Amino acid sequence: MKSVLLYVNDDSGLDARYQAALDLTRALEGHLHCLRANPYQPQMAFDGVTGMSVMYDISRYALEADTLLKAEIEKRLAGEDVPWDYHTANAEPARGLSRSSALTDLIVLSSCSGIKDNTEPLGILGDVVFNTNIPVIVQPDSLKKFDAAGPVVVAWNGSFEAGNALRAAVPLLKLASDVHIVVVEEDKDHDLPPLEASEYLSRHGIKSKIHELAADKSSVQAVLLSTVDALNASYMVMGAYGHSRAREFLFGGVTRNLFRDCPVPLLVAH
Repeated sequence: MKSVLLYVNDDSGLDARYQAALDLTRALEGHLHCLRANPYQPQMAFDGVTGMSVMYDISRYALEADTLLKAEIEKRLAGEDVPWDYHTANAEPARGLSRSSALTDLIVLSSCSGIKDNTEPLGILGDVVFNTNIPVIVQPDSLKKFDAAGPVVVAWNGSFEAGNALRAAVPLLKLASDVHIVVVEEDKDHDLPPLEASEYLSRHGIKSKIHELAADKSSVQAVLLSTVDALNASYMVMGAYGHSRAREFLFGGVTRNLFRDCPVPLLVAH
């Protein structure tokens, strides 16, 4: 896990994403790739009669904003101690990130916690997580760090998605002070019991503790969040979108709720 991809956009989560990406790159002794994906780059012909001049104006303003953003990020990175590069893509954010993920080990995106209208960050998260095989760090806007050396909670439900997330997280879990595998009982059998997850980690030299908790009248996410707080966890590992994305979006779900409410970073994989 050496290549960290940072989504660059002038939004409320940029500072938190930026610092988390730096912390991760340092901890992993890796390389930081900065990507600005913008669908309004001026690469089109225009005709004032047909109204294409409006699109040209939008493209021109977007290019000016991108130039300023690039200069700001490059100025900040010039004073950092990590290797980096900066690229742009003429594409929607999720598509641009997905296209750039083939030789990437980790993508850093924002949670849906920082703005009232969280449709856009939720959509980007959903598309990237669902359409790539790359683990994603979901960073809260309010937290401008990623502590790779602290305690970690692994949310385990025995699913295929949970297994993918655990496997993807191994390089980071090796740096953690403690690893806690947390199972919230949901009155259903697990395909993969938590003991198997613990044994898998042990083969990588990672010690872990298993916590089997009852939801009672609380929701699964409420139990997970209280456990994160009780264990003072630095981040949480979880599988994402165990149900279909449409069902999660329309009716809610653990994935969607934690994207919005989790106060610590999430490492997620589908």
